Order: sequence, then structure tokens, then C-alpha cells
Amino acid sequence: MQYRKDKSGDELSVLGFGCMRFTRKGGGIDLDKAEREIMAAYEAGVNYFDTAYVYAGSEAAVGEIFERNHIREKIRIATKLPQYLIGSRAAIDRYFDEELSRLRTDYVDYYLMHHVTDVAMWEKLKKIGILDWIAEKKRSGAIRNIGFSYHGNTENFLKILNDYDWDICQIQYNYLDEHAQAGVEGLKAAAEKGIPVVIMEPLRGGKLVNMLPDGAKRVMRDSGRGWSSAEWGLRWLYNQPEVTVVLSGMNSLDMVRENCRVASETKVGEFTEADFKTLSEVSAKIREKEKVGCTGCRYCMPCPKGVDIPGAFRCYNAMYIESKTEGRFQYAQTVGLTKEPAFATQCVGCGKCEQHCPQNIPIREKLKEADKALRPLHYKIGIDVARKFMFRKTGK
Repeated sequence: MQYRKDKSGDELSVLGFGCMRFTRKGGGIDLDKAEREIMAAYEAGVNYFDTAYVYAGSEAAVGEIFERNHIREKIRIATKLPQYLIGSRAAIDRYFDEELSRLRTDYVDYYLMHHVTDVAMWEKLKKIGILDWIAEKKRSGAIRNIGFSYHGNTENFLKILNDYDWDICQIQYNYLDEHAQAGVEGLKAAAEKGIPVVIMEPLRGGKLVNMLPDGAKRVMRDSGRGWSSAEWGLRWLYNQPEVTVVLSGMNSLDMVRENCRVASETKVGEFTEADFKTLSEVSAKIREKEKVGCTGCRYCMPCPKGVDIPGAFRCYNAMYIESKTEGRFQYAQTVGLTKEPAFATQCVGCGKCEQHCPQNIPIREKLKEADKALRPLHYKIGIDVARKFMFRKTGK
């Protein structure tokens, strides 16, 4: 494993474990499986583990795993304050104390203001006393480093970056989103100030692996590099010295092993002109097919009317990246044939989802478009018949 330093000189593994996408089982996290994956990563040298208050069950799971294996002092925990739920100084304490309890620790190595999208959010926190609160927690040792995770435009990122002496920041960044959100400009600005940058969505929620169109896969194969699609995405990031840690939501041992290998091998500046050209061609192929730029982060959820927003967009994109039949089948199976249907037509247009979408997708408009494409009349009839059959057979 290779390491890059934070502001204090502490070494962080270039591969971080993103703890949002653990495998779920029986309504909760499959703890035994998560433990095997976390410990395999730890034994390979990963020491940065990222979670958040709103990642259902995640903080409690990693807290139990770290305690059970006696590795708390050997790893670095990053978690986040749900600033969008905060309305008072007392609320900050309440959420932080709950997080410490879940994590079974008395300090957090990296504490981030979660899902900041504009300056107004940071200003609101300052008005209720966040600066004094941070200073107090850092003095007591309850927080070692303070930062923010960001989903907004470059302009607002730079304003927030320059408004406080941050220890770390986290941005969405990958070869398809080089100029989106904070983008490469934000990455370089943070690095110039000596602020470590943690990368989230390096593969766009797996889309740059599992949903690549055939033309994009062909471009990668023809390059002669022999790299997997995941490896292409990770190597592009590690090639940049401004990147400190790349998070990966690893949920299989094979994924852990591959990502750890790549993180151990890749060097800064190793990308050639031909490599950059390959990814440029891959990006062009992807954008030819994509209908909605959804990464599946689920910040739009839960929908008050039960719509599976990321599910609808995933299936809509699958229609064009894979095939119409496959996309429609996935929609019928994963959205239509569940205990409670989650169709896009259940949307009442409240707009709550759009307030939280990091990609600024016009969700309400795109849901109508997606449902129309995914459920032509014969599919609607087929799903209705299947639902009646399933309810009768199962007694529901």
C-alpha cells in the first residue's frame, strides 16, 4: 500500500474504504461479510475508513468491527455531521455524541460537514456556533481534524475552502466528472493550500465499471494496457499528486484485493498521452448513451411517496447502455415486483429530492421521462398481472 500525508504529516493510505455500500442482509448490514472485507483491506494496508451519520447502520457496524479486532488506534475514522439536520448548537452535540457512541470511540480522526452544496449551508452553521464548537472539540481531542464533503459548483467550493483553515476536504471526482462540481480546479486549489483531498465516487457508484457501453469497453481493450475498467478509473486518480485518498465502496473480497493491488502499484505521473486519449474516447462513448447522470448515491431518498428514484434512473440508463429489454426487465423486477411498488408515477412533485441531489438533476422531470420509457402499455399490464399473481400466491 502507498500512503500520502495529511496536513500534520500523518500517513493515509491512498485507498480508503467507503463504508456506505456494505452488503445488506435481513434488513441490516451483513456484519460478518463486512468484517471480512474490512479486515482484508486493513491487512493490505488500508488505514482510512469513511462513514457518515446517515449511512444506515454503517457507523455502528464499523465501530463494532474495529472494537472486536482491536484496531481502533491503528486506523483513521472519518465520519460526518449531518449539517442539513442541524438547527442549533445543542443539536450539533447531540448528533456528535450519538456518532461517538455508534463508533465505540471517544474521538474522531476526521470530522466532516456532510453534503455541503453552497456557502449558505456553511454560513448557517457559523451562525449557530460551529466555529467555537470545532475549537472546543479540537482542544479536547474529540476531533483530530475538521473538514467538509462537497456537492456543488466550483465557485461555492472555492469560497468555502478559503473561508476557514480546513484540515481536509472531500469531493466527487472521476474521469467523467473532471469539470463537474468542485472539479479539477477545486482539487488543485485545495492542494495549493496544503489541504488533503479525499475523492468520493471515483467510479460513479460503479457506473464506470458495471454500466460501460460496449464501445467504451472496446476502447479500453484495444489500448493494450490490460487494465480492468475499475483499474483505469483508479489509476487516473492516483496519477494526480493532488489526490490524497480515493474512497471505494468495496463489498467483495475480490474488489478489495484488486483495489489494494492497484493502490500499491500505481505511481504519480505514470499516465501516458495514449492513456489520456483512451479515457477521453471512453468518456465520449459513455455520454453517447447516458440519459440521466445519477450516481446512485441515494441522497434523494427516502421519497415521501415511496418512489425508488435511483432505481428508476438506473433502469432508465440501462435501457440505453445495455438494452431496452434489460432496462425494462430490471425496472419490473426491482421496482414493480416488490412488496410496496415504487413507481415514478407515485411522485407528487414536492421537490424534496431535488434539494438534496449532488448532481443537480431535474428529478421530477426525469422521473416522468423515465417511467414513460420503462413502462409502455404491455409492460404495465404484465407487471399488474404479475403483482396480482404474487400477492395471491404469497397470501399478501
